[in-house]
Amino acid sequence: MRFIGLFLLIAMVPVLVWWLKAYPHQRKWAYAAIGALPFVINAVNLDAAFIAWSTWPGYAKGLIFTALDSLALALIITFRGSFRRLPLQITVLFYLIATIVSLAFSGSAMSSAFYVFQVGRLFLVFVAVAAVVAKPHGIRFLCFGLGFGAIFQAVAAVNERFSGALQSSGTMGHQNLLGMMLHFVTLPLLALLLAGEKNKLVPVGLIAALVAVALGASRGAIGFVAMGIGLLFLLSLLRGANAHKRKVVGAAVVGLMIIGPLTYESLTRRLEVAPTASASGYDERAAFERAARAMWSDHPMGVGANQYVVTANTQGYSKNAGVAWSWRSRSANVHNVYLLVGAETGYLGLIALIAMFGSAIALGFRYVARHPKDPRGDVVLGFTVAILVMSVHSLYEWIFVTYQAQYMFAIALGVIAGFARQDRITGVRKVIPARFPEPRTLRSRESVEAARALGVD
Repeated sequence: MRFIGLFLLIAMVPVLVWWLKAYPHQRKWAYAAIGALPFVINAVNLDAAFIAWSTWPGYAKGLIFTALDSLALALIITFRGSFRRLPLQITVLFYLIATIVSLAFSGSAMSSAFYVFQVGRLFLVFVAVAAVVAKPHGIRFLCFGLGFGAIFQAVAAVNERFSGALQSSGTMGHQNLLGMMLHFVTLPLLALLLAGEKNKLVPVGLIAALVAVALGASRGAIGFVAMGIGLLFLLSLLRGANAHKRKVVGAAVVGLMIIGPLTYESLTRRLEVAPTASASGYDERAAFERAARAMWSDHPMGVGANQYVVTANTQGYSKNAGVAWSWRSRSANVHNVYLLVGAETGYLGLIALIAMFGSAIALGFRYVARHPKDPRGDVVLGFTVAILVMSVHSLYEWIFVTYQAQYMFAIALGVIAGFARQDRITGVRKVIPARFPEPRTLRSRESVEAARALGVD
């Protein structure tokens, strides 16, 4: 059955290429699928594996191929020149190379290769999204897909809560994973509203994302999404406050006041059942970090991607660091992606990861600064703040190394790089409208280019 699924996913590529070329007016549904698929792949089993190690304790459990990978390949084949003059691809390839180098230091090269393959898939989605945002309706329908994914997860989270779950994880398996993925929904959708989008799916998707975060009762997810919203509002208003933006800010404040009690109730229920580390006297996060630092100190080039849990247990790092002897504790990764990457891929991997995050944030803010009156600037700002928030959140989480979280990162990366590439090609620096352009507002070739990029024909 696994090979049948794999055959179907591979066979989808030429079929999708034919469809995209034969019916260009329907491509917008492919753009929406990019945003939605990361949230539904698990639920409807839209993946298959060339090799599967389901019992492997690492975060990558095989050479897995998904429907989103098929779609990304089809889009890259359809849109020629997808790699040409694309910013950020060097830093993504640098991180990919660092994971490949880690194979030489791994105790199980095959399981480390699982993660190498996963990062390669991240690269494909990144390139495909960068091509999509240059097309009419590209960014809008991509964001519509994100909104649909959030609604899907909110429905699942509400169902879990009514079923008695303390922390709702939707269909993602863990509330921390869902919370981090939703950084890349709440902030871009809010940015799209600030840019002037009027489609009702956007505010509904935004509310759904906030509800799912609240029901997840993850303190990190709640705190960092709140931080991201505040930062996005501040930076967007500094770019240029207007009546529309002030209206969106007011509506958001009202919405947060409504969702606030739900968030408080979820956190209260969680803390009543699961006391904090200080209350129990055992700080598991600190124990994980001691183990990771000791591992990294002994292995400056790392122990191999996807190897932390096995190495921590077989070489005594978890025991010596005081990690509790339970399946839950001994099968977990250190809750800090930078320590995890350092321990597994060494200094080379850590430098590559920081370079990948930092270059994306720098390019995003540079684009925003150079387009003060362009509505695309607000959209890019939303994705840039999402990466910034995720990079800080990752000081307390390891979730970035999962393929679902990396898909969301690849989407944000592709949006930023795609719009930046348009600058290189067209030389656009300023556009007239401060909101999504409407046909009657267009006065110049630059404005026409901006309108087309946002899907206004």
